[in-house]
Amino acid sequence: MAKSHKDWLTDEQVEKEIERLKQTPEVKLAKKDEQIRYRRRQYLYCLRQYEKKGKALMDAGITMEMLEKMDNESEE
Repeated sequence: MAKSHKDWLTDEQVEKEIERLKQTPEVKLAKKDEQIRYRRRQYLYCLRQYEKKGKALMDAGITMEMLEKMDNESEE
């Protein structure tokens, strides 16, 4: 059932409710959980990209020894 106009919140009421909710421990806990999950997913996507790039390097015949030799030469 649709709410009537008298049940709608004013802009001021919306802002007050947002501020109230931002201070609750439940919201803080849920936000922290979401941040952790998001960070782990980002790390997962990054690792998948590394795997894809590593496969392409291997297919091109690049080895770890070759890269380490290049790295050592650049330090000299």
